[in-house]
Amino acid sequence: MKRLLGGLIVLTVLFSQYSCTHRNDVGLFRENKFDTTLVGRKIGLYTLHSQKSGIYVQITNFGARVVSLWTSDKAGEYADIVLGYDNIESYIHNKGERFLGPIVGRYANRIAKGAFTLDGDTCHLPVNNNGQTLHGGQKGLDMVVWHVDSVNDRSIVMFYLSKDREEGFPGNLKVRVRYDVDDNELTINYWATTDKPTVVNLSSHVLYNLKGEGNGTILDNLLTIRADFTTPIDQYMIPTGEIRKVDGSAFDFRKPKVIGRDINLPDRQLKFAHGYDHNWVLHKNKKGAKELAVRVTDPLSGRVMEIFTDQPGMQFYSGNFMDGKVKCSNGKFMKYRESFAFEPQKYPDSPNHKNFPSTVLKPGEVYRQTSLYKFSIEK
Repeated sequence: MKRLLGGLIVLTVLFSQYSCTHRNDVGLFRENKFDTTLVGRKIGLYTLHSQKSGIYVQITNFGARVVSLWTSDKAGEYADIVLGYDNIESYIHNKGERFLGPIVGRYANRIAKGAFTLDGDTCHLPVNNNGQTLHGGQKGLDMVVWHVDSVNDRSIVMFYLSKDREEGFPGNLKVRVRYDVDDNELTINYWATTDKPTVVNLSSHVLYNLKGEGNGTILDNLLTIRADFTTPIDQYMIPTGEIRKVDGSAFDFRKPKVIGRDINLPDRQLKFAHGYDHNWVLHKNKKGAKELAVRVTDPLSGRVMEIFTDQPGMQFYSGNFMDGKVKCSNGKFMKYRESFAFEPQKYPDSPNHKNFPSTVLKPGEVYRQTSLYKFSIEK
């Protein structure tokens, strides 16, 4: 049966200045540690590699997630720069951070009190975060097995049908994601269609440490966010509806600033989130254009990450809820403020705020998103 493609997200990761040497430094996870079956669906581990750049990206179809991503530092040494586990059981029976590397949805980030109104009907969702719905609910796209349509050494295509009222969302939502490695690029494409009006806000939730997984603080990283405004939150981390200027605040990253400089200021917004876990309203020269949104530099490793996106918002999470009790794949602990996530998106709780970008998808419409992550080295 032909699957309609109803949304497109393209996430591209460019890696420059890397050679394909040092392959002995890359400790790829073993595929047999991910080889299992869940509710009758096969789970596996798939390795994508670019000969020109020496990039290694490992992906599992459980949650369509990135589980490892190996790049070189300024000394030519490779490290896995994303947080994850080296086996599938730790993801399925998670006892720590749930959102390690997956596609999140149907709705990335929070919906207030697990409810929204669409075409006069109130939709109720399961709540899973302090009385709110986070990243799709109790069993979002991160906790399901995606069907692998096709795979080779540079590309994988996965499909998932989220059925009508799954986690409370209306409509049968057909979602497809494709990861491609080509030269110095990792590209992620998403497609989705619906047979009923619904809301959709998809994103990728990879937690990064540019020093390498478990290798220390992110607070010394130099960050730029190309945004003049944020959407302030309440004590439940739900946007209030205000769009506030960043001028003179801890949220002003328009010029490069060390992440830790203002993170402990006596600011109510920082107290609500225990640091940064907010949405920035990105500056756009042209609506819908893929433009530079974020630049992060780690001074120790020399790794630089830049993010380009066509989305209007960017959620920046500074690892505030990591408690150091769970181990990474390399045996080190996932500690407080030793990782960050950047999630291109519409705004959190948009369905409940008329002044926020619409996330409504109707039958016959196409959801599209493009994001590009570019990695380089500063010596």
